[in-house]
Amino acid sequence: MTVKEELMKITIDEHKCIASGQCVLSSPEVFDQREEDGIVVLLQASPDPALAAGVKEAALLCPARVIIVED
Repeated sequence: MTVKEELMKITIDEHKCIASGQCVLSSPEVFDQREEDGIVVLLQASPDPALAAGVKEAALLCPARVIIVED
């Protein structure tokens, strides 16, 4: 029997983002920044489980705490 891996769910509060870019450095497959102001852009709301470590690191490193990860 195989165990289905649960996808995480990510939400962001872009209104509180201070454009530090830590999320993009930690997980560029999941996060990007807008050209005009550097505010976070969520590329994948439910990324592959293989990206979980980078996403969780991004949430921990975010100085404004705008990244919410639900497992």
